[in-house]
Amino acid sequence: MVHDTPFTRTLAALDALHAEDPRRVEVAGESVPQELWHAGRMSAWLDTLQDQPDELVRLAVRGQHLQRWQVPRGDYPEGRVGYLTWRRDQGKRAGETTAALMREAGYADEAAEQVARMIRKQGLGREAGTQAVEDCACLVFLENYFADFSRQVDHDHLIRIVKKTWAKMSPRAHALALGLPMSDEARGLVEEALAS
Repeated sequence: MVHDTPFTRTLAALDALHAEDPRRVEVAGESVPQELWHAGRMSAWLDTLQDQPDELVRLAVRGQHLQRWQVPRGDYPEGRVGYLTWRRDQGKRAGETTAALMREAGYADEAAEQVARMIRKQGLGREAGTQAVEDCACLVFLENYFADFSRQVDHDHLIRIVKKTWAKMSPRAHALALGLPMSDEARGLVEEALAS
């Protein structure tokens, strides 16, 4: 039996919002909301990265991509500045929404704001929770999106993206990433980026 706690209430509320994603992916022959699937992959990677992640980190990882479909990347200008602005705005929205759900479920303001900071990626490289969110996001990207993404982006630009992604990851996430099954082409791109 699942206990009714602020954590379980917040997790259920997050997943209810994830389930509203109109985009679908097929998983084991079943059509599921893309964002709900993505959130599940984030949580699975957290369980691999850390032996016993605390509940605030669990909520930050689960809420990191929250309602991202509502503000498409195409609503922002092309290029790096447009991308970074979109990503910042998405982190702010997801952090605020997750924090509001936490407060409604009974968490104190301090805990809710701590999770919002993790989702906004504040303290990356210094704060363990923020690093966990970033590591999970990078691993989900490499595991599920990198192969398709690599066919859509100019080679030199792709190498720069891989290098920047790698620089944000922890040593533990590096080891897990190198163990991912990848096509020869995708692995070659990662190896090229790391060697340059």
